[in-house]
Amino acid sequence: MSLRIVVTVKYVPDATGDRHFADDLTVDRDDVDGLLSELDEYAVEQALQISENSDDDVEITVLTVGPEDAKDALRKALSMGADKAIHVEDDDLHGTDAIGTSLVLAKAIEKAGYDLVISGMASTDGTMGVVPALLAERLGVPQVTLLSEVSVEDGTVKGRRDGDAASEQLEASLPAVVSVTDQSGEARYPSFKGIMAAKKKPVESWDLSDLDIDEDEVGLENAYTVVESAAERPARTAGTIVKDEGEGGKQLAEFLAGQKFI
Repeated sequence: MSLRIVVTVKYVPDATGDRHFADDLTVDRDDVDGLLSELDEYAVEQALQISENSDDDVEITVLTVGPEDAKDALRKALSMGADKAIHVEDDDLHGTDAIGTSLVLAKAIEKAGYDLVISGMASTDGTMGVVPALLAERLGVPQVTLLSEVSVEDGTVKGRRDGDAASEQLEASLPAVVSVTDQSGEARYPSFKGIMAAKKKPVESWDLSDLDIDEDEVGLENAYTVVESAAERPARTAGTIVKDEGEGGKQLAEFLAGQKFI
């Protein structure tokens, strides 16, 4: 038997960089470095663990929607151990929101063929966490989300979801969509051998026409969610300095009380 896993990944701006909005109020990606979303690394890791623990022939495909530079995210996932990659790139995708992105991903997943879709719990830029559920709805398959533990056996995906008060054991028959949290297991670091091998792994490039998607179904003008305004974060002001000349403790207490910290 064979098991086809598709891992959805996202190329996001580096959170340590100087991020800001462009004139159209989309994230300006030209002035900041990008990378594979950290939360998606956990999804790749879980796919690799399923493959390593399976008696079936497992094929792992990583899929992203994004600009030319998004191939860097795919290469990172391939260097971790994924088998092949698909990059959906089209100028008309600029400004597409989560709902439009879920349409593109669903069409690409159907075209690629799948038994299991694995996603991170959210992207580190948008942090909406809704794409896995949207994907399951569009694909018409069960969703098992926010898992801290996941496994596949006999055509069934099983996992544990940890809540504040209790943990749930969940399962669904394949095909299915799952998302994993950052508690699912530390993602492996690509080895030199993996990095070199990734250069020879296939990366397919598709556009909207390959997926039979019209340009009026995606893009900024057709988005269901829109940023209406944005302002730069105010510069950090100098803090209050308390000099201890015998009254330091009293002054500190007064300051904390004035800020309603005590």
